[in-house]
Amino acid sequence: MSSDDVPQPPQAPERPSGDKSSRLGSFPRSLDAARETLTGADLHLSAPTMRWGLLAVAAGAVIAAMVTLFVTGFDNEKGLEAHTPGKPGETVLDKEFGTAAEGDCLSWTRQDRGDLVKVACSNKHLFEVAADIDMSKYPGKEFGAGSRFPDSLRLTELKEEHCVPAVQQYLSGRFDPRGRYVVGLMYPSPDGWKHGDRTLRCGLQYSGSTGTPLPSAGNAAEHDQSKVFETGTCLGINQNLPTDPVDCGQAHAVEIVSTIDLAARFPGAPPAKEEQDKFVEEECSRSAGDYLGSPDQVRNKTLTLFFDYLDARSWLAGSRKLDCMIGKGTDREGFAPITGSARGEILINGQAPVPPPNSGRSTPTPLPGAAPLPQPR
Repeated sequence: MSSDDVPQPPQAPERPSGDKSSRLGSFPRSLDAARETLTGADLHLSAPTMRWGLLAVAAGAVIAAMVTLFVTGFDNEKGLEAHTPGKPGETVLDKEFGTAAEGDCLSWTRQDRGDLVKVACSNKHLFEVAADIDMSKYPGKEFGAGSRFPDSLRLTELKEEHCVPAVQQYLSGRFDPRGRYVVGLMYPSPDGWKHGDRTLRCGLQYSGSTGTPLPSAGNAAEHDQSKVFETGTCLGINQNLPTDPVDCGQAHAVEIVSTIDLAARFPGAPPAKEEQDKFVEEECSRSAGDYLGSPDQVRNKTLTLFFDYLDARSWLAGSRKLDCMIGKGTDREGFAPITGSARGEILINGQAPVPPPNSGRSTPTPLPGAAPLPQPR
């Protein structure tokens, strides 16, 4: 099968309208829209905290119109199709792919995915199969013998028509569209298609900011879908926007200081936004102080604490966790690059941060929508 990925066609930019306060997954379709949200958010949180939905909005601008992740077919080590030309349903060498069914988890290390294997879902994997669909059983000529290989637009339509409903059914309707997973599609290569392979495999993947699948462990149907990272993780920066995890010694946008489990405080229905904000802000402020060794370190290093909000859709899908992050927001340019872990010495835009003086003034300009920094006593 082919090693060429089929990217999503870009969509036209959309400007957010109405309430500009941002939430996880409410991604603008352009960099300008992300910056507009960063500068225009109506926040009522005490500085130096901000709902990191701003961060999610910015990160969403990086992947913009990437609605789903396509994984193409793969070539095995001998360059053979996964199915024999004469018997499309009979696998040759790539038994794992040819027999992958609902609930199976797949992984690979090679770019052409020629070493694809089934693994236990409890181990790290890159794709969880929600359904395998034989399109040759559908009426009409589109998937019949000699039919033309579908282009990227048609593959997008097939994903929407078959994979989105399959994933919803697989998860019993509890798919978090703002969570860690995206709907994925594995499909035959042009050669495989030419020789009769019409099998689509729909599934779930944990997607990075560039669309590259990231390792995930655990069965999605039994897993909290919250998009969170381990404490101490730094998210890289590209065009002043957050990307995927990197070593904290490299330039990055934010650093994870803790993960908050809202289930401990709200065991029932989705909490009101105000109640959730109050709880998360208190927990993030406390955990940031613990992480840095002092509650004054966020201010002294001129950083801002970011966190997000779980809306009803995520809550009903079972998501309960949020990350607390620290970073350096700028007025109109997203995030400033930070080098080094905030637990030690850091550089912001290549310069060491200068703590604000204890003269009753605050040197850093508060981020738009944030309250002024508390005055020292």
